[in-house]
Amino acid sequence: MKKSIIALTAAVGIFGLSACNNADDSAVLVETKAGNVTKDELYNAMKDQAGAVILKDLVYTKVLSEKYEVTDKELDAKYEEMQAALGAQFDAIVEQNGEDFVRELLKSDMLKEKAALDEVEVKEGEVVKASHILAKFSDNPTAEVTDEQKAAAKKKIEEVKAKLDSGEKFEDVAKEYSDDSTAQNGGDLGWFGKGRMVPEFEEAAFTLKEGETSDIIESQYGYHIIKVTGTTEGFDKMDQEKKDEIRRALLQADQSGATLQKALDKAIEGADVKVKDKEFKDLFKTEAAAE
Repeated sequence: MKKSIIALTAAVGIFGLSACNNADDSAVLVETKAGNVTKDELYNAMKDQAGAVILKDLVYTKVLSEKYEVTDKELDAKYEEMQAALGAQFDAIVEQNGEDFVRELLKSDMLKEKAALDEVEVKEGEVVKASHILAKFSDNPTAEVTDEQKAAAKKKIEEVKAKLDSGEKFEDVAKEYSDDSTAQNGGDLGWFGKGRMVPEFEEAAFTLKEGETSDIIESQYGYHIIKVTGTTEGFDKMDQEKKDEIRRALLQADQSGATLQKALDKAIEGADVKVKDKEFKDLFKTEAAAE
């Protein structure tokens, strides 16, 4: 987020200077014995360094605003979410750039997310929500596992299974026993699609029905017990909030950014964009060719 704010801060400078330049490109900003620095020189320097990235982002935001809307309520919620997550860092960014500017940045990101969510395809039977409890072999999953480590992990997971079989809540047992970082969240892994987990884990997770708990599963990391807490069966009949929750989880898992780029490409393709500045004539050429 901070990188985005820095980029858009530069955008304000560039396009603000551009407007000023219409009046007097040669206005002097700094005088030195070696020569003066003009508004035109500053504008061109900033344009050369980050102009393409910033201009592209401004166009995306403008185009997406025609199709998607971010309500004040949504924006307020996102602002509060980021404030809670980043704390003092967020406050410093707001102090440096101003609240209105930061809210505009968040709005731009939210518009992109809305567009990207429309491109996320959810197939029944290929996405699940699950929790797990892990009794790991060691802190180094690539190291050779000793018989002692394996025996200790097996003893622990069998104790876990006994507690679950006796009726204890999965979430409570996960918090107490799981060696995974998800322990504090009751073992919740969220929604994930096929190809995200190791084969043994995936096979078990996609075999279970909602509410079912697996037997003990062994993977390279240790022993797991999995509980499926949601499936995409009947996805088309789910309410919009639930659909967006699932799509958002899959979008966040897309580390390549391909889904977002596909959405942006589609938006540009349908917007009849004409780049007037010859220096940026190929600004959207790559995106168009990728379609």
